[in-house]
Amino acid sequence: MTQILTGIIALVLYSVAGLLLARRLFHDRTKPAKSGGLSKGQIIAIGLVAVVFHAITLYQTLFVAGGLNIGFFNAVSLITWLIALLVLLAAISNPVESLGVFLLPLASIAISLEMIFPSTHTLPGVQALELKLHIMMSVLAYSLLSIAAVQAVLLAIQDKHLRNKRPGGFIRALPPMQTMETLLFQLIGLGLAVLTLSLISGAMYLEDMFAQHLVHKTILSMTAWIVFAILLWGRWKFGWRGRVAIRWTLSGFFVLLLAYVGSKWVVEIMLGR
Repeated sequence: MTQILTGIIALVLYSVAGLLLARRLFHDRTKPAKSGGLSKGQIIAIGLVAVVFHAITLYQTLFVAGGLNIGFFNAVSLITWLIALLVLLAAISNPVESLGVFLLPLASIAISLEMIFPSTHTLPGVQALELKLHIMMSVLAYSLLSIAAVQAVLLAIQDKHLRNKRPGGFIRALPPMQTMETLLFQLIGLGLAVLTLSLISGAMYLEDMFAQHLVHKTILSMTAWIVFAILLWGRWKFGWRGRVAIRWTLSGFFVLLLAYVGSKWVVEIMLGR
């Protein structure tokens, strides 16, 4: 199947799954279901089929004759694919399907951009395996912490509504705040662990992590690591939660966004390197 066809199928299925999850989330549970009679499991299955077609599309764009093409829009598509996969798999046994309402449409957008704006930044096929593993760990860390950021946004909305004593249908559909916070810190803990491995592997296998074209990414990644590490320490030492946890999470994610996406945008799109 061609890249365009598989991309379109993935895009449509992501949109359908996201819409069904949204109707399920915003639906007043006291009324009859409006999600087309589909259960949570069936909606997740639709999303996972989208993930498969997205993977086929990525395979055709990432693995080229010269090596591994990690151009800007390919990298963004890869990140959103991994985010969608992680969220959908986690939703099978955890109450995190609400994240799909916001993250699955992002995967659709990423596929569209990947098809409309082909990008090329090829790692030669002979490039060291260790460097490729470093890149994959970086992508995984960013994906996990991106999910944590969306979880923090939902937690902020939930906190605001509860403080204003307006727990509408959307808020009632979310898990209790304690569960939401537990999930948030689990995501941050796992994401920080993978980010740690990414930084260690970069120090071991990159020729110079502070070379001119890498220095911004390196410094920002380390800064994000410090932010998330302080947050976990504050949670353990002082029991940080609620708005404090939300602010630290979003601050760390913003720094990481600059490190991974911002620096790559500047180097490849603005400077054309």
